[in-house]
Amino acid sequence: MNETERKALFCDYTSDYVEPWQPMPGTRVTIRLRTWRAADCRCFLVIRGRGEYPMVRGRENGSFAWYEAAVMTGEERLSWHFRVEDEAESIFFTRRGEERKLCDASWWNLIPGFRTPEWAVGAVMYQIYVDRFCNGDRSNDVLSGEYQYVGAQARRVEDWNRLPQADDIRDFYGGDLQGVMDRLDYLAELGIEAIYLNPLFVSPSNHKYDSQDYEHIDPHYGRIVRDGGELLAEGETDNRLATRYILRTTDPANLEASDALFAQLVEEAHRRGIRVIIDGVFNHCGSFHRCFDREGIYERLPGPRGAYTDEKSPFRSWFAFRKDKAGQTRCESWWGYDTLPKLNYENAPELEEYIFSIGRKWVSAPYGADGWRLDVAADLGHSLEYNHSFWRRFREAVREANPEAVVLAEHYGDSSPWLQGGEWDTIMNYDAFMEPVTWFLTGMEKHSDSWWPELMGDTDSFWKRMTYFNDGEMCAPPIYISMNELSNHDHSRFLTRTNHAVGRVAELGSEAAERNVNKAVFREAVVLQMTWPGAPTIYYGDEAGLCGFTDPDNRRSYPWGREDKALIAFHRELIRIRRENPCLRTGALRQMAAEQGVIGYARFDRSETLLILVNNNETERTLRIEALYADIPADARLERLLLTEAGGFSCAGEGCAVQDGILEFTLPGTAAIILRWKNDSE
Repeated sequence: MNETERKALFCDYTSDYVEPWQPMPGTRVTIRLRTWRAADCRCFLVIRGRGEYPMVRGRENGSFAWYEAAVMTGEERLSWHFRVEDEAESIFFTRRGEERKLCDASWWNLIPGFRTPEWAVGAVMYQIYVDRFCNGDRSNDVLSGEYQYVGAQARRVEDWNRLPQADDIRDFYGGDLQGVMDRLDYLAELGIEAIYLNPLFVSPSNHKYDSQDYEHIDPHYGRIVRDGGELLAEGETDNRLATRYILRTTDPANLEASDALFAQLVEEAHRRGIRVIIDGVFNHCGSFHRCFDREGIYERLPGPRGAYTDEKSPFRSWFAFRKDKAGQTRCESWWGYDTLPKLNYENAPELEEYIFSIGRKWVSAPYGADGWRLDVAADLGHSLEYNHSFWRRFREAVREANPEAVVLAEHYGDSSPWLQGGEWDTIMNYDAFMEPVTWFLTGMEKHSDSWWPELMGDTDSFWKRMTYFNDGEMCAPPIYISMNELSNHDHSRFLTRTNHAVGRVAELGSEAAERNVNKAVFREAVVLQMTWPGAPTIYYGDEAGLCGFTDPDNRRSYPWGREDKALIAFHRELIRIRRENPCLRTGALRQMAAEQGVIGYARFDRSETLLILVNNNETERTLRIEALYADIPADARLERLLLTEAGGFSCAGEGCAVQDGILEFTLPGTAAIILRWKNDSE
């Protein structure tokens, strides 16, 4: 087998190679392998536990032939590789390429019945930190002195453009659901297909990962139709006296009106073709939670008292209370934060059912949310065994209520145990997107806590990390809906990482986050984000040029009226290219270039091929790309869809030619280009 024949071998999880690619048990599945058309070879599909199946030659084009074999799925996982032989040798072909000795991690995998919602495959998403996005209703703003939280009183920020301060948790800018609704047309024009909203439920913080009531939208985000009561006096710390806050967040009229506004938001989003994902924080709640009630918010209202103040509370078993060494009763909390009491599921079956009912409620009518993002999902419970059991039942409850709802989780590290078809659909893709893209283009750690210049331009490290998500026992569905972010509410803004400033806002100051940023490098990152398999997810304001170190600085308000309009136009153009070229959503991926500082890959299906080339060196590079192996004819003309370089970006422009299967192209420094070949015969 010569070098050309070896390079021609290709298989992928996409429907051109696995059909159908998300089968149910008892389905006939056709699996294909691409080979060199002129090769005199025999191909075998090797199924783990079943043996070899001879493959037959099927479709051909000018350079390649596709061999295929059909198998029936059962209930169990289907794992396979290929054996290819000619007169001289026999080799194994796996997800890692040619192998002489098989590795378990290199088999392709398919889990019958693991189906993810079709709308989520490759969807362009937009994450909104609601308090900082847009203030559409000033009458529901948190007021200064409305209540006490974490050592000080809540504060209303009067200047929308003020940068977040270090002690930010109780500072409120007034963003709300009406503000999101007011900007839905902007998001639709940008090309957004789904929005992910940070937590919305009643909560005393601006981040709302400390829920006070899972059953209702916070009226500070919704509608306050009944107002009154008193603010706390200066220096007052007793929240039982915060009667205005108590009325605003517990009055049924306010809660019902706020829930109705959320239903209206979802309806308006759906009318524009935009899905809505909400944040579920079920590992812990907040110390204000009505079933815990450390602050006495609910003690004068009808109903049972909270677990914190009443040992006989029906909610006492929902939390783990223990005596410390000094004999004081303490409640187990998440990472030791006493404002975040951990939920004690194993000792409270009624708590399980309650949370399952919450999971069902918000994806059902009249609300109709399109899925859940699960905060610190691997931390829930006190054992892995219980954790897996819980998420299986949670997913069943959600899917029963809404079969098209997505369940995605926050997790760092190996997520494959949860991605086997019955628990999470996918993850926030830190390990196989955010981190390797950041390292390759900037050398920075995702919090801006360190700089490793040796990782900048390290192509081998980039490819190893980006394909980490495909390793082990992973299968296709999670990959193609993974949330691929450059920034979010927990990490520094990507644009800030381009300046290589190591540290956080408390040490360096807010201005340092904006100093010497490199928008050309940021545009390279966005090209990668919008052309890589998965669901590219923009963190609000990234498209407008927002900077910021790790929280709270990454939670700056959206700069309405001060946007970087060129960056917005750049994002809009890339999203348009993604949406108009289906291969960027569901096409195969093949590496096409591998040299220091250069990334090259193709996304392709039967109808088209897009070549994406990124040069992160400061000087130009002349590249020699074997375009033939991306299903491009030996002699073809490629059109240019987009070029970004140090001075800006341009659409369309002069194309280039493939001759004898080779594309020779000179790419400017700090640049990225997208080239396209259309197969008019399909």
